[in-house]
Amino acid sequence: MLHTNEQFFFSLHQASATETTPTVQFYKLLSIITGCLWLFVCCVRANLTASTMNISDEDRDCISASQLNQENIIFATFYILVFLFAVPGNALALWAFCCQKCTSPSKVFLRHLSIADISYILLLPMRTLYHLFNSHWPLGHILCQLSGFLFYVNMYCSIYLMSFISLDRFLAVVLPIKSQLVRKATYAKIIVGIIWVMVIVSMSPILFSRKNMANNATGDCTTLYLEKTSPKALVSTIVAFVIPFSTILVSYVLILLKLQAVKQKEARPVKDKAIKMIILVLMNFCFAFIPYHVSRVVYIMNHSHSCSTRIDCESLGRANRITSALTCVSAVLDPVMYFFLNRTYRNKLLQLFRESRGED
Repeated sequence: MLHTNEQFFFSLHQASATETTPTVQFYKLLSIITGCLWLFVCCVRANLTASTMNISDEDRDCISASQLNQENIIFATFYILVFLFAVPGNALALWAFCCQKCTSPSKVFLRHLSIADISYILLLPMRTLYHLFNSHWPLGHILCQLSGFLFYVNMYCSIYLMSFISLDRFLAVVLPIKSQLVRKATYAKIIVGIIWVMVIVSMSPILFSRKNMANNATGDCTTLYLEKTSPKALVSTIVAFVIPFSTILVSYVLILLKLQAVKQKEARPVKDKAIKMIILVLMNFCFAFIPYHVSRVVYIMNHSHSCSTRIDCESLGRANRITSALTCVSAVLDPVMYFFLNRTYRNKLLQLFRESRGED
């Protein structure tokens, strides 16, 4: 097992060292795609601006028309890029996880994390459409409420599933013998069911909130970024994030302390794998979730007392939208985590890579 892992990483290193041409071609293709997307979004936005000029600027009068136009182009391009990068990796992950039996808690959690991610990403075209229409929602108030609700349901399911993946790693590394009775796939399935029900119930007020109700007359859809809020949302936002993030931090600190105490050379691959997982999950949180929740807390606190100046209103609103969009980065980073944590996903990906090279 350990010898196989060493051979895998050695072969991967050799491939990256000897074959630079495909990498160069990939980045050239990526730059071309990005440029084409930018031109496409600009052209579509230019054609749609004339039809949306009669939109009311109520509740948005602190943002100038030119700034709003530039912001919409950037957001639309960002969502399209995330969609293109995240869908293949998460679709492959879902296929790989469905092809294997859920015989361990980690496999159960990873399968549902891939489900949450793919559901999360499939909602991005509606957000893209909203920005292509100059922050105008053309799909009616029902889809407005539903898209916002499902976006945040899948986001918080992803957060809690990552916390349980970390907790499962803690039990496997720190308490391998004592945790054998509780580390069962059956118990993991029950936990996953509780997570989905708990998050759906806690996010259900978004569906029925009159504050974030879409306005068909103006085309506003504040549910997408939860722009209308109340002081009550502050507590729920803090609790919803602090509990899973604290679980992850404590689990990883205890894992590192345990691995540091182990001196055997045989434990080196296990230690390396654990450290890689810790780095990937913490990167995920640092890029995707921490900025959003910090910004969200500040936004709610200031929104409850109303903006003191136009600059404050504009800055807080923009930060709320930007950090909300950045949460999508999690769906791009998760397949990287699957690559290191799940052998089936890794083998499927390498198989596709070999087949594509064989065709070339």
